[in-house]
Amino acid sequence: MRIAIGADHAGYVLKDALQAAFPEVEWTDCGTDGLASCDYPDFAFAVARAVALGEVDAGLLVCGTGVGMSLAANRVPGIRAACCSEPYTARLARDHNDANVLCLGSRVIGEGVAEDIVRVWLETPYSGGERHQRRLDKIAAAEAGGAGR
Repeated sequence: MRIAIGADHAGYVLKDALQAAFPEVEWTDCGTDGLASCDYPDFAFAVARAVALGEVDAGLLVCGTGVGMSLAANRVPGIRAACCSEPYTARLARDHNDANVLCLGSRVIGEGVAEDIVRVWLETPYSGGERHQRRLDKIAAAEAGGAGR
């Protein structure tokens, strides 16, 4: 599996630890490369664009809470970014929502829990089914300008 990964300064250490924990993954590291303060949207957009363009199979983003990364990544059409703090949510994010970007908070979870979340997320396929697909189709329609107008 090919995964684009990115983090801001708060997520840098966990980003590198996760890459080391999953050597079977073909990682595309979109930065950052240090602890100097930086802006999370830059990395969220880089990862989300790589996913949306099909350059990679999925994306993984890490910031302090995971929230900022998920907000920014979800602005890119075609992205379904889920902020997860435990494995159950990660499993359902894939199974029901076909989440293609996983967002984690390095100040919320530790390295062991992060590894468990990533493992579950990687191993869980999208189940499909009419009810789940109907909901995803509504999200895609909203991205195209068909909702809330």
